[in-house]
Amino acid sequence: MECGGSLRVSLGRAADHVPATCSAFSAIDEPLPGTAAVVHRWLCIEHPGAWGRDVVGDAPLGAELTAELDRRCNAAGFRLMLIRRPGRPINSSMRQVFIASSVVGDEWCERLEVSSAAELLDIPFENGGVGTPVTDTIVLVCAHGKRDQCCARLGRPIASGLALTFPDHVWECSHTGGHRFAPSLIMLPSGYTYGRLDLEGAQKVIEMARNGSVSQHGLRGRSCYSPGAQAAEIAIRELVDATAGELTVEASEDAFVVSHQDGRSWGVEVTASKLPPREVSCGASPKPVEILAVSRVWARNAPK
Repeated sequence: MECGGSLRVSLGRAADHVPATCSAFSAIDEPLPGTAAVVHRWLCIEHPGAWGRDVVGDAPLGAELTAELDRRCNAAGFRLMLIRRPGRPINSSMRQVFIASSVVGDEWCERLEVSSAAELLDIPFENGGVGTPVTDTIVLVCAHGKRDQCCARLGRPIASGLALTFPDHVWECSHTGGHRFAPSLIMLPSGYTYGRLDLEGAQKVIEMARNGSVSQHGLRGRSCYSPGAQAAEIAIRELVDATAGELTVEASEDAFVVSHQDGRSWGVEVTASKLPPREVSCGASPKPVEILAVSRVWARNAPK
């Protein structure tokens, strides 16, 4: 089946001139808020070689090593990622590793070098404190072409362009979740995730992140939150100016509560609905997609 065939039928004329890719069809009717992959901690290992389609299943780091790293990551709430410099240059036998936490109130990122990923088995990376603290934003751009063509076609040019301006901070990365939102970017350690950005938009996102701000353009959500909490936070960010650390989100019985450090808080009601079946990845079998929308926002507390 041609990728996008089913959605082309359901959308009719709206899809007549849309390329048959999952990202092109998603952009027609699928909102971004609430679509960031839920990840609390990250283990990112430089691997310039082939990645395969599945970082764990295809075991590009070797079967035994990949299985053990995956076990440790799952036990400690980490996501195992592969990274490489745009263009895949290999200038050293040493490999960069980033360990990060995106948990609000416990955000940190550390960098270390290893000669082999196997060295990580001797390092208690789960609690941090094993590398050099990273004080600037690390940018991951999904370029995992073996996983989906949109990631390679859209992600790699963005990564290469960003690397010209931010050479020490930008990395291509393996699957981040959400091919159809390509190009997809993740800011570490905050975990703020973006999609559908052009180069200029991505540059602005990074510049704001480095200043502690959060760009609304292309924002999918903060990875440490559930999809509903992501959508709630974005709704409040559209109403007030707040740095990355000034807003927190908690779930209540019937809504989400978004709180500002200055004492203000808001209730946010988020509702879900279904869109027509579509390929969530190019060539995959069509399935319905759930989207989130904010149906109500109300002030709870004013600053004292």
